[in-house]
Amino acid sequence: MNERAVRILPNAENLAQAGLEQVVQAAKTAVAARRHFYFALSGGSTPRLLYERLASETAFERDWWRHTHIFWGDERCLPPTHPDSNYHMARAALLDHVPIPPENIHRMAGEREPEQAAADYEVELERAFGGAPRFDLILLGMGRDGHTASLFPHTPALRERTRRAVANFYAPVEPPWRITLTLPVINAAGVIFLVSGADKAETLRQVLEGEYKPDDLPAQLVRPAGGSLWLVDTAAARLLGA
Repeated sequence: MNERAVRILPNAENLAQAGLEQVVQAAKTAVAARRHFYFALSGGSTPRLLYERLASETAFERDWWRHTHIFWGDERCLPPTHPDSNYHMARAALLDHVPIPPENIHRMAGEREPEQAAADYEVELERAFGGAPRFDLILLGMGRDGHTASLFPHTPALRERTRRAVANFYAPVEPPWRITLTLPVINAAGVIFLVSGADKAETLRQVLEGEYKPDDLPAQLVRPAGGSLWLVDTAAARLLGA
């Protein structure tokens, strides 16, 4: 299938609401079918409003939380208390406000040496899933350079086909060391992109409508078998179809 569906929302609030509805639907489906919801979070500023809404008692049935397992698509190599840590943001916006069992929170240990942190996360994935990870839902963003998760342009992680998490170094960002899920894991999952802001418009046009240049635009490599859903605001979508 590998199809991309694109929904354009008026603003960040509508984007968060649309994302919320998708998460709730994925959770309903997964818990009804298997009694577990495996959900990987994105970092960055765009999903924060979604997490805050998800933390509300009315948005997500409280009983679902004990069946939900939280993971991360990527992490900066920083302590978990650092304000730029993806874990720190998710805890402040979401996890501190919901009745999720502590053992259901599977964070990437960004404070460890990068290669060790990636290897440890592979062990954690194996333990949590009992084998190959198959996420019900992975939230992704997209950077102005076309990266997603911590899959940056022209980095070795783009070519990884056997490992499930790797350390990835990219000098233009701070901190340059990151931990990321790999493309085989991402492409085996349900995937939703959240993209917001006029500064992403040209990159979004290139990723969705331009020439296929995945080394330059790693988000083009995300092609799950069940397709992906792109939720974008009008500012980010302003060049689509132009």
